[in-house]
Amino acid sequence: MTKRFLSCAAAVLLLAACAPHSFVSIDGTTLVGTDGKPFLIKGTNLGNWLNPEGYMFGFGRTNSPRMIEDLLCEMVGPDEAAAFWKQFKDNYITEEDIAFIASTGANTIRLPFHYKLFTDEDYMGLSAGQDGFDRVDACVEWCRKYGLYLILDMHDAPGGQTGDNIDDSYGYPWLFESEPSRRLFCDIWQRIARHYRDEPVILGYELINEPIAPYFGEKTEALNTMLEGLHKEAVAAIREVDRNHIILLGGAQWNGNFGPFTDWTYDDKIMYTCHRYGGEPTKEAIQEIIDFRDKTGLPMYMGEIGHNTAEWQAVFCRTMEENNIGWTFWPYKKIDGSCMVSFRAPEGWQEVRHFSEAPRGTYAEIREAGVDPIVAQEALAGLVEAVKFKNCHPQGSYIRSIQLTYGD
Repeated sequence: MTKRFLSCAAAVLLLAACAPHSFVSIDGTTLVGTDGKPFLIKGTNLGNWLNPEGYMFGFGRTNSPRMIEDLLCEMVGPDEAAAFWKQFKDNYITEEDIAFIASTGANTIRLPFHYKLFTDEDYMGLSAGQDGFDRVDACVEWCRKYGLYLILDMHDAPGGQTGDNIDDSYGYPWLFESEPSRRLFCDIWQRIARHYRDEPVILGYELINEPIAPYFGEKTEALNTMLEGLHKEAVAAIREVDRNHIILLGGAQWNGNFGPFTDWTYDDKIMYTCHRYGGEPTKEAIQEIIDFRDKTGLPMYMGEIGHNTAEWQAVFCRTMEENNIGWTFWPYKKIDGSCMVSFRAPEGWQEVRHFSEAPRGTYAEIREAGVDPIVAQEALAGLVEAVKFKNCHPQGSYIRSIQLTYGD
């Protein structure tokens, strides 16, 4: 009887060890998928959908969400601008896009978002009644349908975490020195975690994108010392409501400097994320990142990489895979290429671009640079059509260079 009981108990333990996981988990420096097998992230970023960036529209000077909003209102007025944003969000990423991404063999999508989507602040045509959860919920369901994991990335944090256009800030990372901004940052993450705590499609929560640009002289190092403390505050807020999901932590200075981190034992489900644009596509070029990963004994993944030649990308993908570092290339979609699918500028877009580059610091300059509102409205309507998946153009060499498939 005792032997039979012990044999049964051993069998139960073995089955439990081999059983699929409910959520993506961590085993040393390796991620483990919900099927219980080692998992290497391969995918893309849905940039520009919920955090617009000027260059993805072909703009130069007008390069942050609030600047783009000002541009639209100056061209067509606030009502037309709000209508445009709704149509843009409805059409820029749809189920067809997610199905296409899955068809290439990708397994993960990183979803950048602006914190304002989860507040009552003015953003992309809405104030009260922001649609952050509605948009992310839809993406979750599409990812579930097509077998993809989703990483939620707060690309623009309260107060600004970077101090440049990518965080929609006012030129300085005020998040680190503003107690109200830190509280709002933690509160939004806690609400997101409460909403998705039982959702296995979510691979994890990436707290902040590319914190602390290297532009602030002696202040840069002082800001760096605050980063780990902010991470701990947000992790603690999330863990009050969600013990299931991995939390991803990026380094300072474009997610490249991990020197400020001294403690990686305060939570059992954290990992790190790095970014890399340019340089040599060799192991030596990312050796410091590999060394930090090995020192912590936790996984590392390349959250952003791209805007390079197909040859460079193919070599770097091999380098990353050989060193157990997964990736999501940036971005999935933008104007004029260097992405998985591109869209073409509609008729009248050159006039919009010209207005976006003109001096508009005074009302007189806005009037002088002005674009015909009818031309602008038609160009915006044309853009909404151009960004639809059916009108986009897959970039086969780009897709194949990042170890995905197209037309094979």
